[in-house]
Amino acid sequence: MKNTQRQGCGPGEQAEQHYLIQPRALAGGGDVRHVSKFLRASGWRVKAKASGGPLLMESPDRTVRVGYDPYNLPGGWTLHGRTQGPGGQWWAHLGQQAPVEIVAGLTDALTHPRPPHAPNVWAPLERQGWRTRFVGEHYTATSADGTAWVQYHRSGNGAAMWWAGAQDQQGNGWTARLSPSTPMHVVQAFAAALAHPDPLMRPRGRVPLSARIRTWSVSVTPSQLSAWQQARITAARAATWARNSARHTRPRTTARPHAPYGGLRTHR
Repeated sequence: MKNTQRQGCGPGEQAEQHYLIQPRALAGGGDVRHVSKFLRASGWRVKAKASGGPLLMESPDRTVRVGYDPYNLPGGWTLHGRTQGPGGQWWAHLGQQAPVEIVAGLTDALTHPRPPHAPNVWAPLERQGWRTRFVGEHYTATSADGTAWVQYHRSGNGAAMWWAGAQDQQGNGWTARLSPSTPMHVVQAFAAALAHPDPLMRPRGRVPLSARIRTWSVSVTPSQLSAWQQARITAARAATWARNSARHTRPRTTARPHAPYGGLRTHR
């Protein structure tokens, strides 16, 4: 275990001990507000909330709902969405021990417009040295240390889903299941967050008991934690403002009078 001291304590502040954890997939659940505050800053509505209990949020266009329930089995995160494409609906479920930073990779992507190009789910995994291969009917990517995986799973009856997660040798970990109709840019963002090389930080007392993790002790002040959290919220608000401004200033198209045969001509 390594120890790192961080400078910059404000007046009267006392640094608190935290730990950086690798691999990030085994860092434990974390603070749910990492997800919920970003969504709220992005214009999402809180539909249900209890202190320390279930949470339910809805997108501004009411097409997606994100929920978290720490009590009712199986617990964890559930997402349901509607699309205009084939199938019309999609869903995802992530276990309670899925790190909130990895969950946020998925939920943050829901606040962004769909990219014009077709996303490649496997690209961010391969860039981080994950091994990709066919295992029977399933295409699988596995992290270099063998603790995490992403799989496009096909069952014998032809049904398919995305299956991912992390597990240590003691069986500690989590799994995620995403419907095959989940928007591909959302699946790609989830894969990128799962494979990201940076460690995750947890406070003392919230470090998982696992022989597969490595930890570094760091001293962090409350003002530092607050500044990091606020930067994420500020970025969400700025992106939301930019999207709304672009939507309101987008030029409209109108029909010119006397268009022959009822045809429409546009001008800008």
